[in-house]
Amino acid sequence: MKKNAVILSVNNDEGNLCLDIFIRENNTFSFEEYRKDPENVDGWYKVENYSNKIYKNQKEAYKDARKYIMWFKYKK
Repeated sequence: MKKNAVILSVNNDEGNLCLDIFIRENNTFSFEEYRKDPENVDGWYKVENYSNKIYKNQKEAYKDARKYIMWFKYKK
């Protein structure tokens, strides 16, 4: 099975939170939020588990991400 392909990645203003919107092999879309802490040398890790949500297109995933991810809701 192929890995999901990230098609959009947006960081918050501080650079410690990231939203990835991705497409699956079956052409459905979803998103995931990640966090990076300076004291953690392992890099980015998942904040929540949004990847189980299924969308027909990137626009739907983007719109729903703005509902669930507080910092992204206010990102321009």
